[in-house]
Amino acid sequence: MFTYSDMSRYLRQMPIIGQEGQHVLNDATVLIAGAGGLGSPIAYYLAAAGVGHIRIIDSDSVEVSNLNRQILHWDTDVGRPKVESAQEKLRRFNPDIEIETYFERIGSCITKSCTDGVDAIVDALDSYETRYVLNREALDRNIPLFHGAVSGFQGHIMTIIPGKTPCLRCVFQTPPPQEISPVIGVTTGIIGSIQAGEVLKYLLNIGTPAINRLIIWDGLTVTIEELLVTRNPHCVDCRDV
Repeated sequence: MFTYSDMSRYLRQMPIIGQEGQHVLNDATVLIAGAGGLGSPIAYYLAAAGVGHIRIIDSDSVEVSNLNRQILHWDTDVGRPKVESAQEKLRRFNPDIEIETYFERIGSCITKSCTDGVDAIVDALDSYETRYVLNREALDRNIPLFHGAVSGFQGHIMTIIPGKTPCLRCVFQTPPPQEISPVIGVTTGIIGSIQAGEVLKYLLNIGTPAINRLIIWDGLTVTIEELLVTRNPHCVDCRDV
């Protein structure tokens, strides 16, 4: 049963999801790949909602150039591993949840089966080559993947259900040229928040997920475009799923 403190913390969302829904969130385990611009709002809002077990993977340390968008990290964190900084903030933000971190690359972490027991994987990365590794792991383990990406004032999201929807490589068959993309911080906040919302909807089995659709946000025009996407029967990643 929830304590009085628990009830008070989640008071404004209880009318929407009820105690049963709150128990579902408390029992859930979500893996966030990346503790940067997208990972910051994703982690904050999943922690705020009461997702009981959050795992974060990131192999980078905080740099000054991160601070315009990576709101988990502060000026005093420069030089620290991002996962260490993130864990500290999230534990203070909601001390009733478990924060587990992996200071290593995605490939190494997957080799260690860090996806064991995970209910959802969130793509908060900035490299498509690494995203493909995460995509393949989600497919192999039959775990939903919540993809998001940003550039400037624009971003997009897509929810991937293995065996039922297009996977990441169906939609992005080859990675775009690898370069440093300019990013305004509010874009990562918007896209990351939408990704967190998709995760919560999936865990609670409510609403309509962004499946079979690529949702594109343009902050300069304040418009959302929706592109219908389909599975590629010849996709090298999901054709046998």
